[in-house]
Amino acid sequence: MVLLGTIVNGICIILGTLLGKLFTRIPDKTKETVMKVIGLAVFLLGAQMGFKSNEFLIVIISLVIGAVIGEWIDLDRILNNIGIWIEKKVGTGQHGSVSRGFVTATLIFVIGAMAVVGSLDSGLRGDHQVLYTKSIIDGFTSIVLTTTLGIGVLFSAIPVMLYQGTIALFATQIDQFVPADLLELLIFEITATGGVMIMAIGMNIIGVTSIRVANLLPGLLVAAGLVLLQYLYL
Repeated sequence: MVLLGTIVNGICIILGTLLGKLFTRIPDKTKETVMKVIGLAVFLLGAQMGFKSNEFLIVIISLVIGAVIGEWIDLDRILNNIGIWIEKKVGTGQHGSVSRGFVTATLIFVIGAMAVVGSLDSGLRGDHQVLYTKSIIDGFTSIVLTTTLGIGVLFSAIPVMLYQGTIALFATQIDQFVPADLLELLIFEITATGGVMIMAIGMNIIGVTSIRVANLLPGLLVAAGLVLLQYLYL
């Protein structure tokens, strides 16, 4: 089943959120420390992903162009508005909590090597091991995020499953029109570009920066386009 890994990932996020609601009485100082530790870990993960690049100039150009496109579209505002709409429907009475939890968790769970590579593995080879591993990580992360950011984390399971499921379904056909060497290059540069975004998320969680990471997301598509151009003409 092509979507099995994606479904398991979504279930783990939901279960992690529900478990996290049981631990809401964790002292604020403990929550703060744990969140900063997660931020450091996320930053380190992003750094490791960033070093995957073989052509870091592609990463830089992708991020710059992606940021311009993202700021023009204002994806960050769109994601926040979706979170606020969900918040109103849920009726938590805590303005901003659902929105922040939804956006932060979505960015953490969606952007990353494991999401892309795992989904490709599911589609290309029917191997879900990467997504199973990601599911465990996301499940534990959602527990901690929920204790601080609230129930909004649960709704991040929706874009995660849509994103990974789309890649997995696309991957079932990708080998028919994308050469294996080009596919490898795409994975490397998209992973590295996403890694820089992950680093930004880590710094945001720690509180060092307030980068609108959602507005950088078009950089992933730009990276894919640049790799394709390089492959075809250089």
